Amino acid sequence: MPDIATPALNAESNQNYLQGYLAWLRNEKHYSELTAENYARDLRHLFELSAGTTLNELKIHHIRRYIAQLHSSGLGGRSLARLLSAWRGFFNYLLRDHGFTDNPCTGLRAPRSPRALPHALSPDEATRLVDLPAHTPVAIRDKAMFELFYSSGLRLAELVSLDPEQIEPTEGIVRVTGKGSKTRIVPLGSFAIQALQAWLAVRPQMADAGETALFVGTRGQRISPRVVQLCMKQWAIRQGIASNVHPHMLRHSFATHVLQSSGDLRAVQEMLGHASISTTQVYTHLDFQYLSKIYDAAHPRARKKP
Repeated sequence: MPDIATPALNAESNQNYLQGYLAWLRNEKHYSELTAENYARDLRHLFELSAGTTLNELKIHHIRRYIAQLHSSGLGGRSLARLLSAWRGFFNYLLRDHGFTDNPCTGLRAPRSPRALPHALSPDEATRLVDLPAHTPVAIRDKAMFELFYSSGLRLAELVSLDPEQIEPTEGIVRVTGKGSKTRIVPLGSFAIQALQAWLAVRPQMADAGETALFVGTRGQRISPRVVQLCMKQWAIRQGIASNVHPHMLRHSFATHVLQSSGDLRAVQEMLGHASISTTQVYTHLDFQYLSKIYDAAHPRARKKP
């Protein structure tokens, strides 16, 4: 049986359990630092909601009440499902390594909410974004990053973690380490290859000696996700794109445009690194929206009043 912490020691015990769990995620599950921090954020929500109650005292009715509180405050079904998943995994760890006897999250499901379709750029907007004027090392770097996002559908965390040896221009591929430390091979388009080769030629001007990152910031070290987001937002404004552009939007655009051209859902699933085809199927809805627009514009009897 676990020791029952007094209220004064409750917060300290929670932190000790949290640090042990995060170490297990990093060392045993090989999760990235970013993923581990996401778990930590979700678990801190649990600690805040359960203040005054020790973890081993929590029951299913407590968790159900916390989820109801968060839902009433506006948190959507997908966010709640992510929280529940993080909490459930944490309690499984406590069961296994700290003598806890109950997982209060078992059997609970988050309330459903309408699934929002990801927003994708049009082919013209995507081309305008990646076809930026690259006359300085920073601009050459940004062009290479954007071309790689759009060419290969990478996640932001995957792009910033790349090293040069993961790019194989002659083979036209990039080896990506994605969620769960799973490696996949994704094709590189010719424009992305050209942009990457241009960046590799000027990279020594920006990178610190010994820096292993493919993309570096102005301080010569591995570029941060936040810097990538800001660069993309600024370039989108300069290129006259009205949408709120972010890296994941280029991933959505990649998937949507490939599916529109090929119709091959399985291939898109492999390239995106989705574990389940159901995750990729959201892009079939985007594809249908695209076809509907074409139909409405082209068919002589589309949306015509009798």
